[in-house]
Amino acid sequence: MLQPSTRAGDNLLEAIPHWSKLQRWALAFSLCMALLWLPGTAGSPLGYQKTCICASNIVSCSKMNLSSVPTGLPLYMAVLDVSYNNIQLLRSEWTPNSLPKLHNLLLSHNGLHFLSSEAFVYVKFLRYLDLSSNNLTLLDEFIFEPLVNLEVLLLYNNHISQIDRSAFVTMINLQKLYLSQNQISRFPLELVKERSRLEKLSLLDVSSNKIKLLPVDEFQVLPAWIKNGLYFHDNPLLCHCDLYTLLAHWYIRKFNSALDFKDNYTCILPGPQKITERVFDLSGESMNCSTFKENDVEAFLEQRLILYCDTKHRKMSKTWMMPGNVIVMSGSNQTAKVTKEGNLQINPVRVEDSGTYTCTAMSEALNETIYVVLKVHNITMHGNGETLNTAYTTLVGCLVSVVLVLVYLYMTPCRCFCCPNKGKNRGEDSIHSSMLSVTPTHEDPELKAELNRHVAFIDSKDLQSQNGKLNPNGEEDDDDGDDMDAEAGSLMKGKRKKSVAESISSVFSDTPMVA
Repeated sequence: MLQPSTRAGDNLLEAIPHWSKLQRWALAFSLCMALLWLPGTAGSPLGYQKTCICASNIVSCSKMNLSSVPTGLPLYMAVLDVSYNNIQLLRSEWTPNSLPKLHNLLLSHNGLHFLSSEAFVYVKFLRYLDLSSNNLTLLDEFIFEPLVNLEVLLLYNNHISQIDRSAFVTMINLQKLYLSQNQISRFPLELVKERSRLEKLSLLDVSSNKIKLLPVDEFQVLPAWIKNGLYFHDNPLLCHCDLYTLLAHWYIRKFNSALDFKDNYTCILPGPQKITERVFDLSGESMNCSTFKENDVEAFLEQRLILYCDTKHRKMSKTWMMPGNVIVMSGSNQTAKVTKEGNLQINPVRVEDSGTYTCTAMSEALNETIYVVLKVHNITMHGNGETLNTAYTTLVGCLVSVVLVLVYLYMTPCRCFCCPNKGKNRGEDSIHSSMLSVTPTHEDPELKAELNRHVAFIDSKDLQSQNGKLNPNGEEDDDDGDDMDAEAGSLMKGKRKKSVAESISSVFSDTPMVA
């Protein structure tokens, strides 16, 4: 008899918990519908607090197994973290409203493989964007176009193999770009080259990609503050000595890109075996590259020269010191002056400007000293050696003097054995050996024909009182008057003794006799 009542009681007890579960399910369903359909409810804090953690202006939805970005995000939000989820598509409608205060967006570790060209239209004020560790393969032209204020972009650990050359062209404030651990085979030179580079880009990481060749010549002319943050280690680079010289230079200058990853810069030696070698070991037996030495600056006289204070960081105060520890002062009479960029201009360059110049650069976090060795050539740039130094001038002068002496001694214009009229006496021929000729003034036709308009220089004894010279023959014959008279008579007849003829032919005598 008690069984039915017992069963009835049991049925009643079973019915009560069944209805309580139904009521709880109905209540939960009503709340969800209210959140989805009631106007204004999606923008309230209750809309994202169920899945995200809020701390002031930071919203963290990390590791919540989300397949899309939560909606109804607050307008005052500055940081949004939706990393470590399952957001594979980032469409343009992920946020229907503009978020003017959002400056940090983290989307890493999501398996993201699609980015809409309008994905960042409503977050134009982003300064930090993390898209790392996803499945991106392509960077189109207009993806990052709205992000003109972005400063840091993380794209490492993706599958990027193609980058449009203008993908980053509008990101004028970009300072750091991380592209490591991708499938990039071409170095994005347009990002750092002189006329196309992003002016504020100070760090570019393309390490651990598939780059085989680097534009070494373009790297050498880059400013030091770009070289300091240019990372390309762990790439299958081909070994050559230019690559070794480049990195050895960077290591001497203590650039972070060379110091921090010195052992990670490797290359593949030429040959079928594809042996991998450390770049800094190429100066050994593997390729026997020449040991790198810093090149000095060379200049020429009268040149306008600029010595660059090529620092690793920008916006540093720079002070120059000339050889002899002379500080370059503004407004002084020095030929050297500091430009507004902090470089040293020397105009014009002089020989005494040679020496070691020191640039001291300082900032709040770093002090740097750069030494520039200047060597001035003692010629002008376009003078073809017009300006010679004293040693060369003295040597050339000595050689010219020796040649002139030899010509005078051995190449006298007309010696006796070469005269055309061999029948004449040697005294007659000596007159014709004179080197200067003028119009004769004597009236004697015989003498005029004989002399034939020649000038002879003699030091006769009669003229000794006029020029103070002795007879070229070295004789002082004051007592031999008769001999002198005979010689003078012989001269008037066109005949002379040999001794007198030789004195007449001397070109170094002082008194000319015009015939």
